Amino acid sequence: MAKKSSSRTAGRRHPLASVALILIGLLGTGGAYALFTTTASAETPASATDVGEGQKLFAANCATCHGLSLEGTKEGPTLIGVGAASVDFQVTTGRMPAAATGPQAQEKPAQFTPDQVKALADYVASVSPGPAIPDAEYTDGKGGDPALGAELFRINCAMCHNVAGAGGALTQGKYAPALAGVHSTQVYEAMVTGPQNMPVFSDLNLTPTDKQNIIAYLQFLDANPSPGGIDLGNLGPVSEGLFIWIFGLGAIVGVTIWLTARSN
Repeated sequence: MAKKSSSRTAGRRHPLASVALILIGLLGTGGAYALFTTTASAETPASATDVGEGQKLFAANCATCHGLSLEGTKEGPTLIGVGAASVDFQVTTGRMPAAATGPQAQEKPAQFTPDQVKALADYVASVSPGPAIPDAEYTDGKGGDPALGAELFRINCAMCHNVAGAGGALTQGKYAPALAGVHSTQVYEAMVTGPQNMPVFSDLNLTPTDKQNIIAYLQFLDANPSPGGIDLGNLGPVSEGLFIWIFGLGAIVGVTIWLTARSN
């Protein structure tokens, strides 16, 4: 009987074994998720000096609208959770600090040096985590597929930015800006942060490789002008139709009048 009892005890699973297996599974899943969702972020640790300098710059130039603690005010939204990518995009494009209130922040020359922009981004990211500035691996369009990027752009972006990236008008005085000559890092940051009226394209919507392909397509457009002659702003059939009506029919009417006058 003693031998049977000991054999049964040896075959039993420890009460905490199931808990341990669940913990191991959760840790493995969480680690894999963190690995795959941060591949496009440049993990550069911020120094205390950068964060302190960024806090001073923020208090002097941004806190009036966004609050001293990034909590937001009636004049500006909260910056908690926007991450370094949003700060880098808004400040390097000159949209922030805003020159004036309006339906949409206007792009203008940057008001801060690259070191100051980094300090501001480090400070905002130190308060609350968010999308990081993308790694150069994914903003270099040379490794992307322009053909696949063109397809992704037509599906996700062309309804606002035009299939050729020429931009377009939106409602209530807003607009989608033209994308010609925009820095690839800013394009990537716009996709992950959703500035102005743009939706956020997370890695679940567009993977880092998908974003890289879109950047490759935009770079292809910059390097290859329209082969068909005058592109008329790449605004599509509306501008082409107006050109035909105004100049084409105008020329025909002018020639008709000239011929009639000459015959008389």
